[in-house]
Amino acid sequence: MKLLPCGDRAVLLDCASLDEASSWFAALSDLDPVLGAQTVLVRGNTAELRAAIATRQPTPSTLATEADEIVIPVSYDGPDLAEVAAVTELSEDEVIAAHTGTTWTVGFGGFAPGFAYLIGGDPRLHVPRRATPRPDVRAGSVGLAGAFSGIYPRSSPGGWQLIGHTDMALFDVDRKPPAVLQPGMRVRFEVQP
Repeated sequence: MKLLPCGDRAVLLDCASLDEASSWFAALSDLDPVLGAQTVLVRGNTAELRAAIATRQPTPSTLATEADEIVIPVSYDGPDLAEVAAVTELSEDEVIAAHTGTTWTVGFGGFAPGFAYLIGGDPRLHVPRRATPRPDVRAGSVGLAGAFSGIYPRSSPGGWQLIGHTDMALFDVDRKPPAVLQPGMRVRFEVQP
């Protein structure tokens, strides 16, 4: 792990993997850290943070076992479902079964407020991002990119392969916390009737 300055009011732990970052995230939980794919951001007095971090050791990550499970209903009607099926050499029904048949874990948030990168899905669903991003992806769109699944919490540009959508509101500034999906939560998708 490398400890890097991040402006004059934060430090960034640059880790080798999501597992290492998750372990540091757990060890620094009392400092209100922000978890990324391979980083942990901690805000505050940089000298004090450096001293506090120097006294700590990464804690084995418990992201996948401590949090509650949330079920997200999905209509599997995404514009890229057929393309994902072709790339993975699965039928559309098999793509849906693979997506709903695995419990995912919120690894970290990013890209946009409320956007969660879900990890631990069926490896057959690892697909590349779209060659050309869409200028406007509707809120609730469920997508795949690389080893991740994610749900667009609001309308925004995006380059993920869209396989469906949900009507669940995932981000609301008036809610505490505003984002429904938090690091460590388990997520299970189900076919919306």
